[in-house]
Amino acid sequence: MKFILQQLLYFFLVSIPCITIAQVAPPYEFRGVWVATVDNIDWPSKKDLSVEQQKAEFIELATMHKRNGMNALIVQIRPAADAFYPSKLEPWSEFLTGQQGIAPQPYYDPLQFMIEETHKRGMEFHAWLNPYRAVFNSKNSSIANDHITKTHPKWFLTYGGKKYFNPGLPEVRQYVAAIVKDIVMRYDIDAIHMDDYFYPYRIAGKEFPDEKTYRHSGSTLNKEDWRRSNCDSIIRLLSKTIKSVNSRVKFGISPFGVWRNMTKDIDGSNTQAGQTCYDDLYADIVLWLKKGWIDYVAPQLYWEIGNKLCDYTVLLDWWNKHTYGKHLYIGHAVYRAGTSKAWRNKDELPNEIKALRQYPTTQGSAFFSSKNFESNPNGWSDSLQLNYYATPAIIPPMPWIDSTLPSIPIIEKNKKNIYSILYNGTKKIKGFALYALPKNIEPKKNNASILEIIVSSNTATINKNTIAAATNNRLFIAAIDINNNVSDWVELK
Repeated sequence: MKFILQQLLYFFLVSIPCITIAQVAPPYEFRGVWVATVDNIDWPSKKDLSVEQQKAEFIELATMHKRNGMNALIVQIRPAADAFYPSKLEPWSEFLTGQQGIAPQPYYDPLQFMIEETHKRGMEFHAWLNPYRAVFNSKNSSIANDHITKTHPKWFLTYGGKKYFNPGLPEVRQYVAAIVKDIVMRYDIDAIHMDDYFYPYRIAGKEFPDEKTYRHSGSTLNKEDWRRSNCDSIIRLLSKTIKSVNSRVKFGISPFGVWRNMTKDIDGSNTQAGQTCYDDLYADIVLWLKKGWIDYVAPQLYWEIGNKLCDYTVLLDWWNKHTYGKHLYIGHAVYRAGTSKAWRNKDELPNEIKALRQYPTTQGSAFFSSKNFESNPNGWSDSLQLNYYATPAIIPPMPWIDSTLPSIPIIEKNKKNIYSILYNGTKKIKGFALYALPKNIEPKKNNASILEIIVSSNTATINKNTIAAATNNRLFIAAIDINNNVSDWVELK
């Protein structure tokens, strides 16, 4: 295996002169995958797996996505007011052990384990929480005696066979904020991530049963604006909570792909979605971006290019005009591969990636969901590995969080032509970027390709085989801090 990797690296190095300034893949790009735990969609694959099986599955999952070129995992750690980690506030998830409230045996902390496995591969860990879903299935979900639906039953409403926190109650918002604060305080996560489920999707002929709460709220707003105000309030509260505990932890939302249709709002998109963020889920994602309450948005653009009701390219353009300086990652529907003529098209995903890379205001992609990559749908895993994600990418830094560059690494070369890389700066780093640049090209990072991202807290070694393979290229090394700022580079001579 080592020999094969060396040959691949050699092939890449000697072929770099053919690469022009317009690189195949940008050096900065978010490449994330959603890992759903609810109903055992992605991980763990079953409720009755042993601890060793759970660990083995996650290692295999993380390794697969690293191989495909990903640099972030978005893992669902609170699917239904439960926990994939030891918590004094909520019980262990039934999707982990088969029965809510039962800890894994032998005991371990799945969240800590997943963070460590993700970070050791140089990937970010985004902790995905569902804010308001409390019981996934009212008929057969396992509910512990100390579950919040039993200790505070008046906080919940039943709708469509599920139980939801009542978003109109201030005490509910404070409770969710306490959950988030606990996670941010105890774990080395890179982001808190929430999906599209705020108020639930409408069910035809059924109204969400919050009329009593609305009447007693004393609000002068109509019910729709009152619901939106409730969602605004929790997003603002969570933003303040996260930043007060750890200012480097990002806050991201993955909304339904349509904010509003143009038929409802001149500022909406030229789409005909049956439900929208603003009008049905009461999530005014545009306001949250304007106010700077969130750091990134990952809209679920799960329609193909040319869809008659919601065209991917129309929505891609719309979201790029409404980022308000925050990061935009496009959500792709890998799960739809093979489900229709449009999704049997092997070029669909590649064309979506090529389209988003035309926008400087789009910083990358997220894919739903993890298990779909196991079967290499439409050959898309191959396409990512061999083409679109063939070279590593650094997650774009967020200057409003941190814009200070780490110190330049120090290089030492011994008599055997082996380079030792040392970082002794004050900023914490997560590794080094090794760049290759054709000898006849101006030495700027924009003109170089990233050969490798070396995970390390302070030292690295570049061996003579790598140097020997770069016969027609110059090699440079730079430090990457934990907020993805990259130092000035230094050449390996």
